[in-house]
Amino acid sequence: MFRSTASSTKGNNFLHVIKLVLPFAMVVVLQAAIAGFSLEVMSSVRAYVAGEALWSRSQKNAVYFLNLYLRSGEPSQFAQYQASLAVPIGDEYARWALERDPIDVEIARIGFLQGGNHPDDVPGLIWLFRHFNQVSFLQEAIREWAATDPMLLELSVFGEVIRSELKNGPIQDSGCLNVLSSRLSELNRQFTVHAKRFSTVLGEGSRAIKVTLTCINVITAGMLMVLMVWHTRRLVLQRQAFEDALQAEKERLAFQASHDWLTGLANRRAFEARLQAELDNTAAGPLALILLDLDQFKNVNDSCGHLAGDRLLCQVSQLLRQDRRPHDLVARLGGDEFSLILPQCPPSSAIDIAERLRRSLELFSFTWGERRFTATASVGIACIADRNTTLEDAMRRADAACYRAKEKGRNRVQVEGSLSDIVVVAPRPREAARA
Repeated sequence: MFRSTASSTKGNNFLHVIKLVLPFAMVVVLQAAIAGFSLEVMSSVRAYVAGEALWSRSQKNAVYFLNLYLRSGEPSQFAQYQASLAVPIGDEYARWALERDPIDVEIARIGFLQGGNHPDDVPGLIWLFRHFNQVSFLQEAIREWAATDPMLLELSVFGEVIRSELKNGPIQDSGCLNVLSSRLSELNRQFTVHAKRFSTVLGEGSRAIKVTLTCINVITAGMLMVLMVWHTRRLVLQRQAFEDALQAEKERLAFQASHDWLTGLANRRAFEARLQAELDNTAAGPLALILLDLDQFKNVNDSCGHLAGDRLLCQVSQLLRQDRRPHDLVARLGGDEFSLILPQCPPSSAIDIAERLRRSLELFSFTWGERRFTATASVGIACIADRNTTLEDAMRRADAACYRAKEKGRNRVQVEGSLSDIVVVAPRPREAARA
């Protein structure tokens, strides 16, 4: 009898504990579910906003390079146009795959990756589209997205038509050129309108989600005041972590957009923006532009492989960074071509800096396995005093000087318009093999 009573008491105590803990456990589970859900939604919305930045920038680049190709007929510009256009087209294919019945998740994943989205963001992009495409804010954003489909098609057709026309030589009819250029500008304006609306709608939707989830959290936390204090603190920490992560992601994207992925130097886009800013600053002093091209860099790639070439480029980048002033800019324009913008730098100082760089590179020794290479460079200098100079003219002048330095035997400094180049020491052999 006593044992039966003891067992019954233990059973009642256990049930009592369960009844006391169950509300807390339910609130904890509910809060955890809400927190996880909100983070997933906000992260997915953030991924769409980041994707829109890539999408919008690529559309603008496609229009920009096609406009350049229209004027110049340069094949490299057409290739850049195609590469830029591939980004929004990839996102377009992903949306079509998600709108199918049944949904083709694999095609959607491939499309989002072609659109430049981070692989870790792709599942969230697909999840949000599949389960929330009927929500008003996302539905409106998708409509803005889909509205650019005819423009992308037109831009794609434009490219093929222009390439076909340019096969017969440059377009001589200035009226035709102006019409085509005007239509490209109009397409760019329409892209911008839809991209801004897309971003605005997503921002409004994310804020509405945030408000809704906050209200639910407050209501559930109000049921248990003690738990509310603990859980509110956890939500604040989670939110702060999310905001920090979002800020870090924005900074990472901004850095990637303006810097070369291999060397960490400014890329061509950042370089051209800075050079244009310097040219627009009429109150500044003399400006020097140095263009530096490694001599016979292809030999390193051909004999040791591209990994060796990449390592050499990184080491050369470190060397170019040395002893630079805070307001100088060192950039990698592509391949083995580097450039320096030297504000408030008179010609004599620019020549001295360029010669020191040339000398440093000549004395620099690059070793790969048992092979050793010297990394000489041909250097061209453009000294700009007239701030009415255009960016294209400044680059052309520096490039012409660099080409002249190469033409005269490499491993030397050539100033634009100068008949003589500057070489302090005689060039050494390009490669010295070690046994």
